[in-house]
Amino acid sequence: MAERRRGRKINGWLVIDKPAGLTSAAVVSRVRRATGAAKAGHGGTLDPLATGVLPLALGEATKTVSYVMEGRKIYRFTVRWGEQRDTDDAEGQSIAFSELRPSRSEIVAALGRFQGEIEQIPPTFSAIKVAGERAYALARADRPVELPARTVHVARIELVDCPDADHAIFEVDAGKGVYMRALARDLGTVLGCLGHVVALRRLSVGPFRETEAISLEKLEILGHSVELQTYLLPVGAALAGIPALNLTEAEANSLQRGQPIAVLPVASRSPSSQISRDVVVCAMARGKPVALAQIKGGEIHPLRILNL
Repeated sequence: MAERRRGRKINGWLVIDKPAGLTSAAVVSRVRRATGAAKAGHGGTLDPLATGVLPLALGEATKTVSYVMEGRKIYRFTVRWGEQRDTDDAEGQSIAFSELRPSRSEIVAALGRFQGEIEQIPPTFSAIKVAGERAYALARADRPVELPARTVHVARIELVDCPDADHAIFEVDAGKGVYMRALARDLGTVLGCLGHVVALRRLSVGPFRETEAISLEKLEILGHSVELQTYLLPVGAALAGIPALNLTEAEANSLQRGQPIAVLPVASRSPSSQISRDVVVCAMARGKPVALAQIKGGEIHPLRILNL
């Protein structure tokens, strides 16, 4: 989601190392105030408990947010065994207990059930909308709902460490819509010991990594300074996985006026693997993205114009 008010025209991405205890929306507000950006939005919500990579889009970058949210994400989280909570994390109320504790070998043996295409029921306390209302709002009002299972993709789930009998640390590489809290809950159920998340950190979102991240505190110190530019990534950073097509100045001007252009002249200058029907492409000119576009028939049609 994005906030737009009067302010500076800043275009690009900031990768924030989100601290625990803040909502993603609160981080967006603080970044907008610190930078003076007229428009800002985040590329994928993190729970208040969670820390780590929260990509923030400024200005024209907000038009590319959906491509970041569709990307793969890597998380590291700690599960506490022996207790289930209504939120599936440490912020909720205890609802069940178990004296059982799994061994390392039992945990590893169970992981295969949570890799690949899996069926997952989202946590009751989630932002999923039910009849126009957020599930967490219904749950807080003692009106919890039965959320249906969804098919999601987990590319990798690994046991990183078992620091003691009560805890286990995991790393997960997953697609859109996978809840780490639900993985912890379901692992605890399969192992017969119950479980919930007590620590969660996101290590990457799409092309953005924690090595590029800046803390919220440092960002607020930098404010409007020139040094802030060293942390500002280009709008095109979010589009690394999208085929790029180089346009002439005239072709770019037509697309930016909302007019389709012929695909054949562009195709003659591009690898054939990038030209296929209905594919979304990043139209480039002067070394910058000028539009997100789609190939339909013999034409390239603009989807989102980027004014950079």
